[in-house]
Amino acid sequence: MPPYTAVGGTERGASSGLSAVILNRGGRYPRRTLFQELEKVGFDYIISMEGPQERYDVEELSGRFSQVRFILLKESVSLGEQINLAASELSSSLFFVLWNDLRILHSGGASRMAERLQLGQEELYKNVGQKSAYRRLCTIPLIQNSHFENLPTISAPALFKGTVKTLMFAPEREGQSSLYPFDGVGIYDRLRFIDIGGFDTSLRSTYWQLMDFGFRAYLWGEQISATQLIRLSYDGEPPPEDNTTDESYRRFYLKNLAPIFQGDHASLPLRCFFPYLWRVGGDLFTIWEEFLKARHWIKDYQYRFRSDARAITELWENVGEPTDIERLRGKDLGMKNREKQTMPAVSMPTTDVPATVTPTAINLATKTLPLSVTGQEGHEV
Repeated sequence: MPPYTAVGGTERGASSGLSAVILNRGGRYPRRTLFQELEKVGFDYIISMEGPQERYDVEELSGRFSQVRFILLKESVSLGEQINLAASELSSSLFFVLWNDLRILHSGGASRMAERLQLGQEELYKNVGQKSAYRRLCTIPLIQNSHFENLPTISAPALFKGTVKTLMFAPEREGQSSLYPFDGVGIYDRLRFIDIGGFDTSLRSTYWQLMDFGFRAYLWGEQISATQLIRLSYDGEPPPEDNTTDESYRRFYLKNLAPIFQGDHASLPLRCFFPYLWRVGGDLFTIWEEFLKARHWIKDYQYRFRSDARAITELWENVGEPTDIERLRGKDLGMKNREKQTMPAVSMPTTDVPATVTPTAINLATKTLPLSVTGQEGHEV
C-alpha cells in the first residue's frame, strides 16, 4: 500500500455499521459543511482521503470533527488504491464511497441504509454458511447532475462481433444490476470486498480498474445492484472516462476475458498464447511474461470462478435485464474447493498512525484482478 499518515478519527460517531469514505477531486468545496452534513447522516466513522498537496485545515478540522480520520497520502494514487486503503482503515461492516463534490439528497440515514441491506431471517436460513449478513458486494445509489437529471450510472457489458462494449443507461427500477459502481461510488460490503481482493492496484487506469472489479465480482458469483432509495447529486459534472487500450487493458483481458471455464473451475491454456500475441502485438518476451503471470494467478484461484466472460454478458439479454445472476451464486459448483481459495492476508505497511488507531491487515495490494469498463469504444475479446 502507498505511504500515508492517519490523523484523527479516534471517536465513533454512531453504531449503524456503515462508515463513509470521502475521495477528494480537488476544487474549493466547503469541507466544514460537508463533514457537518455527513455527521447528521449518522455514519460510524468518516474517512477523508487527502492527496499529497498541503492541507492547512486538517488540524483544525480533526479537532472539530472527532469521528473524521484524515488519510494524508504521500503520493498520488489511483481510485482503487484509495478505496483499498480506506477499507483497511475501517472496521465497519459497510462503507459508503463518495466524492467531495457529491451531496446526499435522500438516504434515510446511515442506520436505515445499513438496515435495508441486511438479509432477513428467511434469507439467512436459505444461505447457511454465507460469510456476510448483507445482500451483495456493492449497492449503487441514484446519482443526478447539478440540474437534478438522472445520470446513466448503470453499466451493462455486451459482445459485438468479437469486441466487448459497455452500455450506459439511467436506472429504471430498484435492484437493477450493474457491471460496476459508476465513478467508484456505492455502499460496499467490506467482508465481500476483502474476500475478492478489492481493486487491482497494478492497473493504473481508473477505467480498467473499475472494469476489472466488476467482471471479477460477477465471475466469482458476487452482485452489484442499484437502489433508488438513496439519491445523490454532483455539484458539477462527473469526469469523462478514459478507456484507452493500454497495458492495464491487457491485464484486464487476460484475467477476465481470456479464462476458459469448464465444469467447476477456470484455466488459461497455453494454446491461448499465440492468438493473444497476435491480438495485442508487442515484444514477444514481455507478452509471454504477462501471459504466464496471469496464467499462474488464474490457477491459484481457479475454483473461485463460477462462469466465463461470455456467460456474464449473457446475463443482460436485454439492456438492464440480468436474467440469471442467481445461477452464478449457486452452491453446487465446487464450493468445497472455492472455500479453500480465499485471498491470503498480508500485513499492513508501517504508517504514522496514532496509537489509538489500529488498521486492519487485509490483502488488497497483492494478487488482485483488473477492473470494470464503461465507454463507447469496443475492445476485442
